[in-house]
Amino acid sequence: MVQLECNDVCLGYDGKTVTEHLTFSVSKGDYLCVVGENGAGKSTLIKAILGLNPPISGSLSFQGLTARQVGYLPQHTPVQRDFPASVGEIVQSGCLGKSRLFYSAAQKSEAAAQMERLGITHLKNRCYRELSGGQQQRVLLARALCAAEDLILLDEPVAGLDPKVTKEMYEIIADLNRSGVTVIMVSHDIAAAVKYATHILHLSHEPLFFGTKTAYLQTPVGRSFADIGEEG
Repeated sequence: MVQLECNDVCLGYDGKTVTEHLTFSVSKGDYLCVVGENGAGKSTLIKAILGLNPPISGSLSFQGLTARQVGYLPQHTPVQRDFPASVGEIVQSGCLGKSRLFYSAAQKSEAAAQMERLGITHLKNRCYRELSGGQQQRVLLARALCAAEDLILLDEPVAGLDPKVTKEMYEIIADLNRSGVTVIMVSHDIAAAVKYATHILHLSHEPLFFGTKTAYLQTPVGRSFADIGEEG
């Protein structure tokens, strides 16, 4: 079942085109990795999917979902790392889009379940800014899953993490995908993309590739970037 469809989309900002003729679809259970050089439009695409920066032209639409039903893990910033709230409060805030005035018992239970799922229940009362980078990313991922568990967008989720924690995060995301969560992840890590993803979207001013991971590795651009990833 298709959850997101993008047809001949042109993306940009301030009147400047970043990428155009962008066509792809994401089905339930897919793990799509969006790759490409800096300035290729990866983050612009994420903003378009979230409804924050509509396409200049073309259509970008959800099937059976809305942008408010998509979980989102943004790039980690210094401001986020120093946020003065407890782990439990941050995870539970993922339910805000579903609440009116107060969290329901079901939403509190959902937050507890996601903390358990990601192995951070013991951190519930800890201050977020006292945690390690890897722990903070688990907290933000739990928050994203509280917002929506069907489809999650991840923008460079392992940036700044050490190799051990990076591997742990990739395994957590892969486990979520195996459990049925659709994943769209922006990454510069080609090696991880071809290891974990089911599909690859390689962006440039015009898209260089969209398709399965296997097909990507058979193309000149796929082989070239996979070789670069292995060397790095």
